[in-house]
Amino acid sequence: MIHKLDMTDDHRVEELLRLQTVAYRLEARLIGFDEIPPLADTLETLKGSQDVFYGYVNAEDELVGAIAVEEESPGELTLTRMMVRPDHFRQGIASELIQYVFAKYPNFRSYIVSTGTQNQPAMNLYTGFGFVPFKSEYIAPGVELTTMRRTGRSGGWFSDSDGRL
Repeated sequence: MIHKLDMTDDHRVEELLRLQTVAYRLEARLIGFDEIPPLADTLETLKGSQDVFYGYVNAEDELVGAIAVEEESPGELTLTRMMVRPDHFRQGIASELIQYVFAKYPNFRSYIVSTGTQNQPAMNLYTGFGFVPFKSEYIAPGVELTTMRRTGRSGGWFSDSDGRL
């Protein structure tokens, strides 16, 4: 089940921090860069974040996936964080989280996401949802970040050719 995370719930925020640390350490290894900003988070910085977090909780009430969003520019929603526990990879959790965000925020003119260019699983996930690269930048020697956009339409979504949101 997916729901908005209560960032005043210390237990859930601790669980989110553990999930985020595991997920972003894995990405750091994939892209060869261990200075990914979420890896510097603490309980206090997570609680103080401007991001809105949604969590995927399994039947045992364990947080196994999460996504965060922020309206950084009017009409543009940025997917600021995406994380899934490695033992839950390939179960559709990331896709469900993205679909949830699209349904929760249907009237944005565009949706933005960034990931390490070498993070092929993330690149495949986002392009599968219709995100198109529009900017690449080197954030450190040999480490490229790709920013992608998916365009929405007024009053609702367009569908990808396979019918997904």
